[in-house]
Amino acid sequence: SYLIRVLPMTLIRKPLKSFLYYVPYVTLAVMTFPAILHATQSPISGVLALVVGVVAAWCGAGLLPVAVLCCAVVFIAELFL
Repeated sequence: SYLIRVLPMTLIRKPLKSFLYYVPYVTLAVMTFPAILHATQSPISGVLALVVGVVAAWCGAGLLPVAVLCCAVVFIAELFL
């Protein structure tokens, strides 16, 4: 019984660990992405906010500036769309 539980952990330690590292991020992305598109009146404003947010986060902006920037993009896009 012990061998059955320990053997997989010793044989596939590295791939399993790297796979499990990304599970929370993938789960969060899968739950968040549809909400981003459907939270606004127009999916186009959601996509614009998503793109702006990803670029701002990629450039090193923190959580609060990214959130404020995305809200501003949605607000402006909803005014013109």
